[in-house]
Amino acid sequence: MVHLSLLATLVATVSLVQAQCGSGTPAAKVTGSGSSFTATKGSTNVYTGSDYRAAIQAALDSISSGQRVSVIASGSIGANTITISSGKIFEGCGTINVGNKSGRGAIESLNTQGVQIPYLTMTGNPYFGLRFYGTKDLVLGKITMNLSGGLGIRFDRDNPGSTNVKMDTISVTGAGSHAVETWNIDGLTITSVIAKNVGESGLLLQKTTNAKVGLVDGNNVGAGTGYATFRMANNNGQLASGAYTTNVFIDKVVSRGGGRGVFCVSQSGGVEIKAIDLASNGNNAILIENCYGVKINGGTVSGGGEVRISARTEFPNTKDISITATVNDNTVRESPCADNSTWKISGNAKLSIC
Repeated sequence: MVHLSLLATLVATVSLVQAQCGSGTPAAKVTGSGSSFTATKGSTNVYTGSDYRAAIQAALDSISSGQRVSVIASGSIGANTITISSGKIFEGCGTINVGNKSGRGAIESLNTQGVQIPYLTMTGNPYFGLRFYGTKDLVLGKITMNLSGGLGIRFDRDNPGSTNVKMDTISVTGAGSHAVETWNIDGLTITSVIAKNVGESGLLLQKTTNAKVGLVDGNNVGAGTGYATFRMANNNGQLASGAYTTNVFIDKVVSRGGGRGVFCVSQSGGVEIKAIDLASNGNNAILIENCYGVKINGGTVSGGGEVRISARTEFPNTKDISITATVNDNTVRESPCADNSTWKISGNAKLSIC
């Protein structure tokens, strides 16, 4: 029932973004190129000039909740920030090139409700490409980031949390940090996160509960680091009651090369991963460390770093772990022993388990 419910939710999410970018009659548009841009609301001109960011912000500021802005033009906003307020729909149909503004997102929506970004193509080296906190009913559609550094999508740690966040397909290449990093979300649905040549994690979930993710796919993610294609940390999946009842559901994790494949750490858990496909990871293919209530229900591990259950002494011991997988040309190790661990391992891996 969980996966049927996930499918229905994902279909609903995709339906919000299936129309072509800029189609129909948006309330406002940004057109132009080079050093000449025009923002119009209906037949009214709200900006003309050389500042691409100013044109976009003028278009956004001109519309009301429930209305849509389509940015048809491509250009660069420099080391600046575009702000989206409640209820507004923002489509980036052109390519938005961005710079690095310390501690800020190139595009932000903070303490808002009902914001939608159905389409976005971003290039550049942002501090954060997209930055959020305190959002309710946020919808991100088809987001493509071809970056030369920075972090893709960030939900803040030290600001109000978010509820009911939906994402369709998030594709991030070239980020120096994480492709997608969440903090403090209750209710998260993602169709897929596709990360390539990313410096840290593909999808990093922290203090996030009631999450449903279709696919996490990483290629050369977190090379030379302890990060992973899919990482859970900092009490992720721990419910308000303190329990680790399963509430984070991942259909599939695919990882090639890079650092770790799957990594759960620092009192996280309450997660079920339906299938894995991990190969040639440069660090642990799987590492479960001080986590509770973790299920991996099947799939394959080929070569790479070992599959391991471990624990540090500063947290309660790892507990209630179940891993089913075919593991070849690798080692499966449990040290120290977890409380209530279940292994169902096939393949030629060397086993050193409790």
